[in-house]
Amino acid sequence: MIDNRQFYIDGAWVNPTAPRDFDVIDPSTEDFCATISLGDQADTDAAVTAARRAFDSWSQTSPAERKELIESIYEVYKERAEEMSQAISQEMGAPIDLARNSQTTSGTWHIEGFLEAFDDIEWESVRKEKTGERIHREPIGVVGMITPWNWPMNQVTLKVIPALAAGCTMVLKPSEIAPLSSLVFTDIMHEAGAPAGIYNMVNGDGPGVGSQLSEHMDVDMISFTGSTRAGRLITAASASNLKRVSLELGGKGANVIFADADEKAVIRGARHCFNNTGQSCNAPTRMLVERSRYDEAVEQAAATAEKTQVNRASEQGRHIGPVVSEVQYNKIQDLIQKGIDEGARLVAGGTGRPDGLNRGYFIRPTVFADVNNDMTIAREEIFGPVLSIIPFDSEEEAISIANDTAYGLTNYVQTTDDERRLRMARRLRAGMIETNGNGFSRGSPFGGMKQSGNGREGGVFGIEEFQEVKAISGC
Repeated sequence: MIDNRQFYIDGAWVNPTAPRDFDVIDPSTEDFCATISLGDQADTDAAVTAARRAFDSWSQTSPAERKELIESIYEVYKERAEEMSQAISQEMGAPIDLARNSQTTSGTWHIEGFLEAFDDIEWESVRKEKTGERIHREPIGVVGMITPWNWPMNQVTLKVIPALAAGCTMVLKPSEIAPLSSLVFTDIMHEAGAPAGIYNMVNGDGPGVGSQLSEHMDVDMISFTGSTRAGRLITAASASNLKRVSLELGGKGANVIFADADEKAVIRGARHCFNNTGQSCNAPTRMLVERSRYDEAVEQAAATAEKTQVNRASEQGRHIGPVVSEVQYNKIQDLIQKGIDEGARLVAGGTGRPDGLNRGYFIRPTVFADVNNDMTIAREEIFGPVLSIIPFDSEEEAISIANDTAYGLTNYVQTTDDERRLRMARRLRAGMIETNGNGFSRGSPFGGMKQSGNGREGGVFGIEEFQEVKAISGC
C-alpha cells in the first residue's frame, strides 16, 4: 500500500503541519490502496506564499525559457507513462488498457498542443504604429487549481501547462479520491527541473484546501473542474478579492440523431456514453432520435449495452471498470431506480452489480427508452453508464429538447445533410458541437456555457485564460 502524506511546496516534499490521514480506496476491490494527508490552512498558506514569491522571477522569463521547461516536462512524462497509467487505474478504476491508451496519453496530447500553441501567441503587439501604442499579454499571477478524479491527467495538464506557459505560478489541489496520479505528476515536475515555488501541490478536500484557495487573498485566479454545485460555492468564495474564476463543470449532452444519419451513429453514441464508465462531463447521455428511426435505435442501444463488458481495472481488454466511489455508486443506483419509478422504459441494465462482480463499485450499463425531458434522468448529470433515449418528430423539436437543460457543454449532431448539420450546430446552446463522429483536434477550445461553466481550455485559448491584457501608450 502506498503511504505518501507529504506535500510539494517551494521545490521540496514537506510534511504536513498537522497530519490528517485520508485513506484512498481502490474502487475495483473496495480495499485501501494508499494513505495521504489532507492539508490544513498553514499548508495552503505556505504553498501560496511560495508561489507568490516565485512569481516575481518566473513571470519575467521569456516564452522561450518557459517553453524549454514544458519540453522537459513532456519528455519526463513520456518516460514515466507506465507508472502514471498504473496510478490512474488503481485510484479511479480505469481499466489498465484505457489508462494507458486514453487517460495517460491525454496528458501528452495536451502538452503537445500547448507546445504547438506557443508559435500562435502574440505575447506583445503594436496596435498603433504612429503613437507607439502596444498590447502586452502578461500572466495573471498565482493560480489555485482544483482538479477532479474522472480524467485526472487530462485536467491537470490542461491547467498546469498553460499556466506555466503564460508565466503564472500555482498551487494544485487534486481530488483526494484520486491523488496518486498527481503525486506521480509532481515527481515529474521536480525531475523536469521546475524552479522552486512555481508549482506547488497540497492534497486536501473541497471544504478544506479547496475553500482555502478560493478565499485566499494572495491567489489571483481559481481554475476549477468539477460539479456545478461546487462551482457555485467556489465562485462565491472567490469574491473575497474578485479573483478570476474559470469553471469547467457538468454536462448533459444531447446526441441528436436524424433518420439519415450513418448506420453506426447509434452504436457510436452508446459506446461514447459508456466510455470511462460514463464518468465524463461531455458524455452524450441524452440520445434524441428521429421518430422513424427510433425503434431501431432503441434496439441497437440496448444491444450495445448488453455487449459492453464490465470488469476490474487490473484486467486487460476492452471493458468498462467501476465508478470511483461508494458515494457515486449509490447516487447512480438511486437515479436508475428514479428512472424506473418515473415511468421510463428500461431496455438494458438496471440496478445492482453486473453478474459475477459482488465487490467493487460496478454499474450495469443501462439504457432507458421513452424518456421525456421532464424526467430526473434527463435533467440530472448521472455520471455513470446510463443512457436516456428520447424521440423527436422535427428539427425544431430536437433543438427545443436539446436546449431544454441547465447545462451547455457538448452536444452532438448526426446527419448526412450538411446544411442541417451546420444549422443545428449554430442553434444548439453548448460550447462544443461534435458532428458525425468527428472528434476535435489538438488545441481546440474545450469549455461550456450556462451551468456548464465559463472559460476555455486547450491550445491558444487555454494559455490566454491565464493572461491579462495590458495596454501601453507612447512606446
